[in-house]
Amino acid sequence: MAIPVLTPDQLDAQASRLYDTGAWREIVSGWERTAPEPVAPPPSGEDRPSSGQDRPADWRSLLSVPVEQLIDDSLRALPAASPPERPLPGRLGAVLPDRVHAWRRVGQADVRPSVHLGYARQILAEWGWQNTPYRLRNARGARCVCGALLTAHRLGYGSPATVDRAGAWLITELRSQGWTGLIGPWNRAPGRTAADALALVDAAARRAALAGH
Repeated sequence: MAIPVLTPDQLDAQASRLYDTGAWREIVSGWERTAPEPVAPPPSGEDRPSSGQDRPADWRSLLSVPVEQLIDDSLRALPAASPPERPLPGRLGAVLPDRVHAWRRVGQADVRPSVHLGYARQILAEWGWQNTPYRLRNARGARCVCGALLTAHRLGYGSPATVDRAGAWLITELRSQGWTGLIGPWNRAPGRTAADALALVDAAARRAALAGH
């Protein structure tokens, strides 16, 4: 079975191109908004309130911050959903070439981007995170964020298209945090930590899951 030869930076560029498409913007626009609130019919006869006020004030006018910010803050406070149980190879598996794990893809069904991101998080947590530029892994087998996405795919978790969509969800989350660049430069930014990387993947997985992806 052929193994994709994408590098983390190539995946980063592909995910960015997907994020910039109109179709993706349609997917992510409004994902966090609730359905319109039902409007109750006005009371009639003796049931009508005597105060003269038929409807209460819009509850949004009582908020001190935008609804979108409240939703984003709440999402980041929630724990990410764990992927289905399927243990990763051990520490030796982390440093072996990905082609050694090709057999793990046999018979595996595709997964949603949120599930794929869950496995990428597991890879970062168990195998480690690294921020060496233009490297899939370091000598210990630690991955960058994009490298974790690629490794999850190569271990049998999701198709190439799923990897692209997972990357686009990561970029969507980064844009919500004010980062305008790609995932790789974010991963390599001075002061970046493994905890930052895990939090980013968690937040992107929540966004994707809430959107049904």
